[in-house]
Amino acid sequence: MPASPYLAPDFYAKALAAGRHRDIVGGRWDETARAQMAALRAAGLAPHHRLLDIGCGALRLGHMAVPYLDPAHYWGTDASLALMQRGYEVELADKSRLPLSNLIEDADFAFPGIPADIDFAIAFGVFTHLPIGAMESALHAVTTRLPRLRAFLFSVFLAPEAQFDGPYRQTDGVVTHPDRAPRHVLSADLLRLCDKAGLQLLQSPGRLPRGQTLWVASPPQMP
Repeated sequence: MPASPYLAPDFYAKALAAGRHRDIVGGRWDETARAQMAALRAAGLAPHHRLLDIGCGALRLGHMAVPYLDPAHYWGTDASLALMQRGYEVELADKSRLPLSNLIEDADFAFPGIPADIDFAIAFGVFTHLPIGAMESALHAVTTRLPRLRAFLFSVFLAPEAQFDGPYRQTDGVVTHPDRAPRHVLSADLLRLCDKAGLQLLQSPGRLPRGQTLWVASPPQMP
């Protein structure tokens, strides 16, 4: 079984052929995008900032962030270039505000071609489908590749330690697992990985769609 359902053979090709580009990024299209935008603005995102949307998929966040940000200030990465291109074609009202070259295929958090002057980064619903080692790689990448980063927002499912080793039903009804998607993690592990990366970590109040929790990691020198 692949580490993520998105890594199954022909997953993207079959989903795109069926017109399911919204569904495969988790559905709840506008609801989730609004929650992401609200979280980013609460963290300080302004139109002049540069945003990196990690695992941007079919531009669920992008179709709201691109009109809000100054032109060309949105960057997106995803394991599937085809999925990003479908979002660009179908979901983006004013394509002049986003160069297609700002959408970069990247399955390993290497950030090829991403500029160093990114101010904010977000990974929403990404680590819920990957082993925790992927989160460690991403945290290392944002601290070493993005020296101007003010904040990195990411979502995860949590489980209490006493129930971590088996299936756990989240508040929104989703059942998560320690070893397969959708995955849950321990808050202690989040703190440990951010500390290792030299990042301060705060949990944002409230719950996100499907019971995810939102976290904001930032360099100590930034407010």
